[in-house]
Amino acid sequence: MQVSVRNGDSLWYYSQLFNIRLPLILDSNPNAANRYLFIGQTINIPGYVAVNYTIQSGDSLWSIASSRNVPLDSLFLLNPMVNPNFLQVGQVIRVPLRITWRIVNGKSRYTYESMITDINRMVMIYPFLFQRSIGQSVMGKPLPEIKVGRGNETVHVDGSFHANEWITTPIIMTFLNDYLLSLTNQTPIRGLDMLPYYNSKTLSVVPMVNPDGVNLVINGPPNEEPFQSNVLEINNGSTNFNGWKANISGVDLNNQFPAKWEIEKERKEQAPAPANYPGPSPLSEPESKAMAQLTRNSNFSRALAFHTQGEVIYWGFEGLEPPEAETIVQEFARVSGYTPIQYVDSYAGYKDWFIQEWRRPGYTVELGEGVSPLPLTQFDEIYQESLGIFLANMYL
Repeated sequence: MQVSVRNGDSLWYYSQLFNIRLPLILDSNPNAANRYLFIGQTINIPGYVAVNYTIQSGDSLWSIASSRNVPLDSLFLLNPMVNPNFLQVGQVIRVPLRITWRIVNGKSRYTYESMITDINRMVMIYPFLFQRSIGQSVMGKPLPEIKVGRGNETVHVDGSFHANEWITTPIIMTFLNDYLLSLTNQTPIRGLDMLPYYNSKTLSVVPMVNPDGVNLVINGPPNEEPFQSNVLEINNGSTNFNGWKANISGVDLNNQFPAKWEIEKERKEQAPAPANYPGPSPLSEPESKAMAQLTRNSNFSRALAFHTQGEVIYWGFEGLEPPEAETIVQEFARVSGYTPIQYVDSYAGYKDWFIQEWRRPGYTVELGEGVSPLPLTQFDEIYQESLGIFLANMYL
């Protein structure tokens, strides 16, 4: 929601008027935070939208404010040209509406377009978010990264490396939504106030690494050529893509990283396939390239890649993981009920490469149990299990 500055207004006053903590106001207005405000300047108020209200017989600004449970001065602020003594029936004014509900509908067939719609709405409602594209998919879809927080330490979370593991994206997006609601409404999550973590950590999120693959699994073959013909050929003519993990080119993005890639190249698929083809060379695909470049440029203190399924957390690679990685994974296991597994006969994943290159804690979190894509009937259970991991990632 946007307001225009009046004589005597300040960001601190807005934080008091709308009951929004000052750091969120400051971070929503980076161009205004370090200098004096000027009359008529536009200021973002996070956690609110302005809605229209039509004046009815007997209304006054005071009665409207009282019935909507908003401060009277917020109506004056949003309606500077309205004379409160001469309201007219049928006149339309703007009224602030605090957002107290999720805008993400995670229990749905969550396509790339669903995610983009939700990200755009979040950026509008929560302008302290930073959003950018880190690259593009094979089919040209921008790959968004969302950042939130003001801490010097950056922790990273990503999902949907594998197409049929797309439920990881709405799980991540639902946590992000709950985190934003907690910050703007000062409501704890599992008893934890989120503002200290906002101040101490920056959260980096890439919710969907493989958008072309996700849409393929959910929607079926794309209309565009040569992609439609290629995926049908790779899938032996079947239009059921539930077993598809790869990107649209038939490359497994989590077998793409230069961490013993040669071993996977020798023993996995040798040509484009629905799963397990490491590609012609490490980081051959635009999606894996984008993730590698983001990671090189971001100085992540730890990284969590969310996959399905198995209710396990993989946390080691070739003995290169630091000692604190075990302490962290034990807490992840405690709060989720998942089983930590240090080593597994699998290489060339994002987690492996992250540990190898930075000697920092990296994790592959396998959500839920069953056959991917996991059914949405498991969503609530998986979310509650993973919520502890998301929170521990913030407070550890």
